[in-house]
Amino acid sequence: MKNGIPESQPNNPLHGVRLDFMLDTLVDHFGWSGLGKIIKINCFNINPTRKSSLTFLRKTDWARKKVEDLYLEVASRED
Repeated sequence: MKNGIPESQPNNPLHGVRLDFMLDTLVDHFGWSGLGKIIKINCFNINPTRKSSLTFLRKTDWARKKVEDLYLEVASRED
């Protein structure tokens, strides 16, 4: 381990960041309606819940990728 980053993943900014943390961060930042406008998927727009959204995102690679990309964008602005 070097500078707190495991050597096996030194260039992966998402290493160690859980999907639930990413979702919570985005919901805190945008709210469900704002997140649903940015990433147009039903789990954010129709009766959104944390549980249903995480279930969908864990099963759907393309949707998870969109959440990861948006999280990285938001996280880079906050640094």
